[in-house]
Amino acid sequence: MKRLLITLMLVAFTLTLAYATDSVKYENSKGTVTFDHKTHGEKLGCDACHKGEPAKIEIDKNAAHGAACKDCHKEKGGPTKCNDCHKK
Repeated sequence: MKRLLITLMLVAFTLTLAYATDSVKYENSKGTVTFDHKTHGEKLGCDACHKGEPAKIEIDKNAAHGAACKDCHKEKGGPTKCNDCHKK
């Protein structure tokens, strides 16, 4: 029974990775922000953003300008200026 459960969990995890979007675009008045999901995942690993089971994360202005994006960019050396992420 444990083997079956572990196998099912591995299959579900693999399918999640296979269907994860390579990039996500966030449209706003300051310019479109393109989040490269694949590159972030390869550099940081899933656990950097997805605590526990990988699932879609809702991002709003406060999250992007705080803990979800900008704080990590400051810590890891990513872009932090407006026009670095917002492209018109």
